[in-house]
Amino acid sequence: MSAIDPSPHPLQIATRAPEPVAPAPPPGWQIALRWIVPIGIGALIRVFPVPDGVEPAGWSLLAVFVATIAAIIAKPAPMGVVSVIGLTFAATAGILTIDEALSGFGNSAIWLIVLAFFIARGFIKTGLGARIAFLFVKLLGKRTVGLAYGLAATDLVLSPAMPSTTARAGGVIFPILRSLASAFESEPNDPSATRMGSYLTNCAMQVNAVTGGMFATAMAANPIIVDLATEGEVQLSWGTWALAAIVPGLVALAVLPLVILKLDPPEVRESPGATEYAKSELASMGTLRRDEKLMLGVFGLLLGLWMLGDPLFGMGATVAAMIGLSVLLVTDVLTWEDIKAEKGAWDTLVWFAVLVTMAKFLSELGVIGWFSDVMSGAVDGFGWPLALAVLIGVYVYGHYFFASMTAQVTAMYAAFMGAAVVAGAPAFLAAIGLAVASNLMGGLTHYASGPAPVLFGAGYMSVGKWWTVGLVSSIVTLGIFGTVGVGWTKLLGLW
Repeated sequence: MSAIDPSPHPLQIATRAPEPVAPAPPPGWQIALRWIVPIGIGALIRVFPVPDGVEPAGWSLLAVFVATIAAIIAKPAPMGVVSVIGLTFAATAGILTIDEALSGFGNSAIWLIVLAFFIARGFIKTGLGARIAFLFVKLLGKRTVGLAYGLAATDLVLSPAMPSTTARAGGVIFPILRSLASAFESEPNDPSATRMGSYLTNCAMQVNAVTGGMFATAMAANPIIVDLATEGEVQLSWGTWALAAIVPGLVALAVLPLVILKLDPPEVRESPGATEYAKSELASMGTLRRDEKLMLGVFGLLLGLWMLGDPLFGMGATVAAMIGLSVLLVTDVLTWEDIKAEKGAWDTLVWFAVLVTMAKFLSELGVIGWFSDVMSGAVDGFGWPLALAVLIGVYVYGHYFFASMTAQVTAMYAAFMGAAVVAGAPAFLAAIGLAVASNLMGGLTHYASGPAPVLFGAGYMSVGKWWTVGLVSSIVTLGIFGTVGVGWTKLLGLW
């Protein structure tokens, strides 16, 4: 098939995400076990002697924190429920005062995430995200690899203002990817998946992991990383992060579709009909509508304020996001009903606030410093370049045991950064290296990040293929950031 089939059925889903299928609830004994195991892990930690330099309350909080993380992984209940229960226990047991327990809800970095979720809703509601995707498909879609680059360019353009990688990959990219694959008779759970769908899905996932690491507002946990780095006396502003990651990120985005072309080659290499399809979709959308123009203007305003607001006006990223959201509300691009209905944002506010609170007091009570000393002792004598490489490698591939990037960031980022600095690594290089690595690990497994189960669940590939492509892609991207990225940041004088 050299051109898109004119039949309408595959094109009708171009701008809407597939309806999720709710899994069957696990049996009661399984739910009980999922509670018992995390609680047992926490209790086991608590009975161990308190290390030197750690306050008793800190060791108790570590037990609660690890139990909470374990429960987030085991999933006996939604993440918000698990987090609230963990925080309630910490307050009830007197480990934290009630004011300390609730302090995370006033954290500006968390509100930046919440505000950016609302702004991301504007891209989807107005159709601007889909229009941008179709424009890139029109420009680059004559070959299948060109389609991959078009979808990658869409993800890159949207990433600064869409902190939900799931919203980008699942809400904007995947519906269009699915339509293109179906139009070329490449269907999920079918031998035809290898015609195009498998390749495009793999590219979408691995590209999403890279774009998440290119901007401080491109992944939900990134603002938390900024906070944790600040506590380690490294200032990762929005502009500094973007400047440090832009060159290696663009190189990775250029290389990945070619690498995956070798790992998972599509049977259909030419796709001349895709450009016509994109043209027809753009024609049906017509000229830019009022709300799209306003959304585009707010997007430009936000980028300008995030890059220049702090140095010129002393305006933080959260205030800039508040301004952007206010404009969208005043102009009715978004309504208050849209804000109330954005469940992901409110859910994130709750569990992020809990995890950030615990991480903050683990640091204040000496636990993070103790763990950093343990890790730095493990790489003692390596020399800082090798020590940093080993620490980042352990950090990334330890993600095979995590189902949440946020859980791993809050549990491990500060300690690994501290260990790298103690080993002699430049503080900025350690901070940005681990920040980017916190995103690159998102494509390792089919449960590694929010977009992974969405894309894997489409049924275009096996677990084995996903894990193979994820492993090789991670090695490639870590290599690019470890060479091009290190050289680029050195050239900029950032370390």
